[in-house]
Amino acid sequence: MRPWAKQLMGSGGAMARGLLPRYLLLLAQENLEFRLPEIKSLLSLCGGQFSSQQEIHINSPFWILNIPSEEMARGLMRRTVCAKSIFELWGQGKSAEELFTSLKDYPMEKMVPYLQSNSTYKIHIHAFNKTLIQEEKIKRIDALEFLPFEGKVNLKNPEHIFWILEDYGMDPNNIPEEPLDLYFGRWIADGQRELIESYSVKRRHFIGNTSMDACLSFIMANHGRVKANDVVFDPFVGTGGLLISSARFGAYVCGTDIDYNTVHGLGKASRKNQKWRGPDENIRANLRQYGLEKYYLDALISDASKPIWRKGMLFDAIITDPPYGIREATRRTGSQKEILKATERGTENHISISSNYHLSDIFFDLLNSAAEYLVMGGRLVYWLPVYRPEYTEEIIPRHPCLKLISNCEQMLSSHTSRRLITMEKVKEFEDKDQYSHLLDYQSLLYKGHNSFREKYFSGVTKRIAKEEKDNQK
Repeated sequence: MRPWAKQLMGSGGAMARGLLPRYLLLLAQENLEFRLPEIKSLLSLCGGQFSSQQEIHINSPFWILNIPSEEMARGLMRRTVCAKSIFELWGQGKSAEELFTSLKDYPMEKMVPYLQSNSTYKIHIHAFNKTLIQEEKIKRIDALEFLPFEGKVNLKNPEHIFWILEDYGMDPNNIPEEPLDLYFGRWIADGQRELIESYSVKRRHFIGNTSMDACLSFIMANHGRVKANDVVFDPFVGTGGLLISSARFGAYVCGTDIDYNTVHGLGKASRKNQKWRGPDENIRANLRQYGLEKYYLDALISDASKPIWRKGMLFDAIITDPPYGIREATRRTGSQKEILKATERGTENHISISSNYHLSDIFFDLLNSAAEYLVMGGRLVYWLPVYRPEYTEEIIPRHPCLKLISNCEQMLSSHTSRRLITMEKVKEFEDKDQYSHLLDYQSLLYKGHNSFREKYFSGVTKRIAKEEKDNQK
């Protein structure tokens, strides 16, 4: 061991004892609002909690986290689709000099196992918001010669990979000459970004007009803390896209939907240049495509406004995307008039008659169902459409049995968006809780959801008129 290394063992080692290990998380620059809830949910799923001694800049691709163990860090990366990689952080600084000083303060006993003479390694350079030429990369690697690397360089198949990461800020039109922050660390693991491509809707066997993007499907499963052997339910199952992501993580999945043709894969196809759906286009075939059929329980034809389950806690998570009335109608069976007629006749009405299912009623029924049928600590994850000029947090539906965990926005247009709402069951359901929203002063605010469709299309009409006017100039 070099004399400099021995000196470090006496200084930096003592300084760092008793502190949780620090890890650098490199995140993908998309779905920015969804990243923090995903990381928090996955850390709690792994038995830890989100912790950072530094302020987290939500939009930055670099977060420094305090994680108790490398195994927990690996567990996080086995699930996340929002993060690219994680590193054991050895040093950081605002300049090269600060980075080198930080590296010299890092406990040598933590470095030595990865610097042995019988090991192989390579150093990778990553610059965010700037492209470095090869000469610049070599210069940065040469500047690390003070580190006691004893092993041999192996660029193709090294045992250990070290990264220098440089942050040049978020503005591509104003890139500084020198990086704002520099980091050096040992690569631990990559995230699951490849799932976004391998589960892409473009190559899926069975899709509909509203099939969920693969990345968002996995984010929803992660927000719901879905794990192996869970039972996950989607009350608006459609073509089963949300079931796939949960099944990929080892959960048993089931769903209901009011649309017989969609559940059974009948009728017109959603794909371009295909008129009718094929004989094997259905939810089960979708799971079979990915080798997940063993996790598929069933899909039932059912009206979400009418309870069909026996009493008791049945589901570990409810993950769903209710219809908004834009590309899919909001329907439930029966009308007040038909119900009265059936009652007068005293016979069962076998004809499925549908009536409008107001968005406010959809969400009230969904929250009541989650409160009753989720296990304690189970999560409800769903999309809430909003008209942005009128949005306030007060319009988010509440329930005495459910605690709001996160609320993330995805823009749909200049005036509309949808928000991914995650709630956790914290109280046992009682019959009185079923009607709690009727006593809540916020119930009038919730009624505003019912006019979302009209507001959505009024905005579309105005935009089209403006575009036509601009084109005429």
